Amino acid sequence: MKHCVVTGGAGFIGSHLAEALLARGDRVSVVDDESTGTIQNLSGVLDHPDLSYTKGSVADRPLIRSLLADADEVYHMAAAVGVALIASSPVRTIETNIYPTELLLEELAQRHAGGHRVKLFLASTSEVYGKNPKPQWHEEEDLVFGPTTRPRWSYGVSKAIDEFLALAYCREQGLPVVVGRFFNVVGPRQTGAYGMVLPRFVEAALKGGPLVVHDDGRQVRCFAHVSDVIRAVLALMDTPRAVGQVFNIGSDQPVSILELAREVIAAVGGPLEIRFQSYAEAYSEDFEDCRRRVPDLTRLRSTIHFQPRYGLKETIREVVRWKRHQFLQSPPPGDAPRGTP
Repeated sequence: MKHCVVTGGAGFIGSHLAEALLARGDRVSVVDDESTGTIQNLSGVLDHPDLSYTKGSVADRPLIRSLLADADEVYHMAAAVGVALIASSPVRTIETNIYPTELLLEELAQRHAGGHRVKLFLASTSEVYGKNPKPQWHEEEDLVFGPTTRPRWSYGVSKAIDEFLALAYCREQGLPVVVGRFFNVVGPRQTGAYGMVLPRFVEAALKGGPLVVHDDGRQVRCFAHVSDVIRAVLALMDTPRAVGQVFNIGSDQPVSILELAREVIAAVGGPLEIRFQSYAEAYSEDFEDCRRRVPDLTRLRSTIHFQPRYGLKETIREVVRWKRHQFLQSPPPGDAPRGTP
């Protein structure tokens, strides 16, 4: 039985990861400050005998040191999340992403120096590519960011610093590190509160619309089901030659945001309005976005033979079912869900 520590384990992806680790027979310690995650995401496993949960911060060195004392693997999922949070709170974004990662690496390096090999998975993001204009991104692409006067890019830059730090510890001290760049992970438990587009669309559709599409809706993204992403993460951590490498993780099937809105409407049942909103109205006058974000998954596929099990339509239907169930359990006062049952 491995002892796995999951930071940010009460978040959307982290909670699914914690469940998967328990399902394969590991002992799991979750730490989360619940700033964007919620313990309710772990409700299905909170009474599991091999799960321990701590509400706390990865920036708390004594806490992290105690959790790492007998750890075999660490999955660092804790980070600032969502475009809305990044745009409104750049200071929080930068501090949340960089300092806890540095602290975690320092503590892991101490254990490593003492003869204890603890493997680290660092969750990174497609945001590190910035606004690289290429139609598809592989892991060795240049990172292209906007000016420092545009807080939009602070998230990608801070996560890139995390990657540089982790890979530096790997090169200089032999710390076993695997870096995964997530591309638009979606599925049950994801909230639209921080600007995540699919849950935001589904929530709006179940309330009767409108679905608000930013800019012209021609932005292109790729959406991967969270269970496919978790399978990839676990496979990479079980593959020795993945150590010291960076991997794009997600789907490589592109769809425009406007097409995504139409697919959600089709899944919920219709007719629902699509309304367009400028970035200035949604975020700020100086907000910038990337028009196209499509990963090259060649490295991932050649390393673990990755093949997703979920397509976009099936993923949307599952998110709709989950959101509808949540709405029926606790509809907002005076705002019962509408749409075709």
